[in-house]
Amino acid sequence: MLRKTPLAVAVATLLFSTATLAQEAPAQSDNVWFTQGQEELQERLTRQLNTSRAKNVILMVSDGNGVGSNYATRLWHGQQNGNFGDENVLPQETMPHLALVKTYNVNAQTPDSAGTATAMLTGVKTRAGVTNVNENVDRGDCTTVMDNAVTPITKMMSEAGKRVGIVSTARLTHATPASGYANSADRNFEDDSSLPEGCEVPDIATQLISAMSEGWVDIAMGGGRRHFLPSDVTDEEEQAGRRTDGVNLIEKAQQAGAQYVFDDASFAAVGSLEDGPILGLFESSHMQYEFDRSGEPSLAEMVEAAIKALEGNEEGFFLEVEAGRVDHANHAGNLHRMVTDGVAFAEAVAVAQELTDDADTLLVVTADHEHAIAFNGYCGRGTPITGLCYGINGLGIEHTDELQLADDGQPYSVVGYLNGPGSIVRKEALPAMPDMEGDQAADQAADQAADEAADVAAEGESAPIGTDGDIAAAQLIDRLDVTTETDEEGNSTDYRWVGTRGPLTQEDATDPDFLQQAMLPKSSETHSGEDVAVYASGPFAHLFDGTIEQSFIFHVMHHAAFGAE
Repeated sequence: MLRKTPLAVAVATLLFSTATLAQEAPAQSDNVWFTQGQEELQERLTRQLNTSRAKNVILMVSDGNGVGSNYATRLWHGQQNGNFGDENVLPQETMPHLALVKTYNVNAQTPDSAGTATAMLTGVKTRAGVTNVNENVDRGDCTTVMDNAVTPITKMMSEAGKRVGIVSTARLTHATPASGYANSADRNFEDDSSLPEGCEVPDIATQLISAMSEGWVDIAMGGGRRHFLPSDVTDEEEQAGRRTDGVNLIEKAQQAGAQYVFDDASFAAVGSLEDGPILGLFESSHMQYEFDRSGEPSLAEMVEAAIKALEGNEEGFFLEVEAGRVDHANHAGNLHRMVTDGVAFAEAVAVAQELTDDADTLLVVTADHEHAIAFNGYCGRGTPITGLCYGINGLGIEHTDELQLADDGQPYSVVGYLNGPGSIVRKEALPAMPDMEGDQAADQAADQAADEAADVAAEGESAPIGTDGDIAAAQLIDRLDVTTETDEEGNSTDYRWVGTRGPLTQEDATDPDFLQQAMLPKSSETHSGEDVAVYASGPFAHLFDGTIEQSFIFHVMHHAAFGAE
């Protein structure tokens, strides 16, 4: 809870007692919110713009962490620290400059991560699903890549003598980290097994090893071992690779001088960049969620190691960081893992702030897109953000202990999704229809009754059921919204989608494996198209202001590093 401090009261009294204001202090001048506002005003009035050249640039992307997801993380982090949550301030929220970012792709109102990452790292918006190519590329068509390839800022930084690092909790070949080094007609071309026949553009994993061998990517740490290993080779955790060309890219990287790390122990023992570039592959696929993490470094630990390895360079460095599993937890409709990975990202931001200096480091923190996340009301303060909505306390600050109910008499989760695997609409199998073949009269009666019942229903009335034909018609009408699925053996089953909201307790909802309630049934929840925030500190951070195109992020980073005097 906010508390008044002697300094705050003194500041407010001083400000509203000076002759320059020519007015008396308002009645609320000793209110804690008022004095806090005055302190913040004074701090902002003293800020000076930093127009020095940025020696270092760090771009930190929490994938899928739009304004709503960030809000949920803020509350979770604050509540875990014993507070209500709303008053909490995440590390990125302390940064002095920010803007809203428009995230659409050129052909998509709701964006994809490959297109959004390309915008941030190259300065041009492009199509959904393609990496470091312009909008003239047909997704999946390798022949259109070379004439439409664009250069990522990572390569520009390397050519200027800066060291380059890429860190992600997703696969290193996934959309956002891949945009740091690869040109591809499809984000899914992660290894050669997915390339179309005749494609002359190397797969994404091959391009990463080439970039490291050529010396313009110095550090790459994340998941995705399977895309670097042949299908007949297993990794350190007995998981098979996926490559069909027989090439072991990890061995190839080591032969070129790279240091390979794959778990906590090897990560802790890795040398400096003087011993060679660092390739960290900690999982066959994506790295573990923070909630489940075991035997591999956290995002904050990888960021710390990367900065300490990169910072010894006289010309500085560029570091791209992605919290990829924030996005995946949202897709899964699992808020608990989303917010715990969101906090892990915030901790990584705090590490970057601690290890760098605003005087010479531009730190940019943003998201590539938001998700279809929504917040239900009206909930009292301190209601568990991953749980069910408690009522507002009219006589105090903290919530009542009374669960709020919807019109169906059931409680509801504070956070929901517009679609996803937690949908309240479920698929219900129906019994097989009776076989009426050969009974022409019954068929005709059923058809006639169905037509009559449909006419009556259209007028808002209920059709009486009496005859066999009427019963058959009711059965037919009951199946108008039925989906039929056929299995591999040719057996058909009818399903109907029905809405159910069974009894739900606070204990159920706050379980880490609980899927938030959603409306539309989707096996994977979707992105959404609203703006995200970008926070920044350091040289030219003040250029992040107002509402900007996502591609503008590149131009600020480039100007800070190369355009300043």
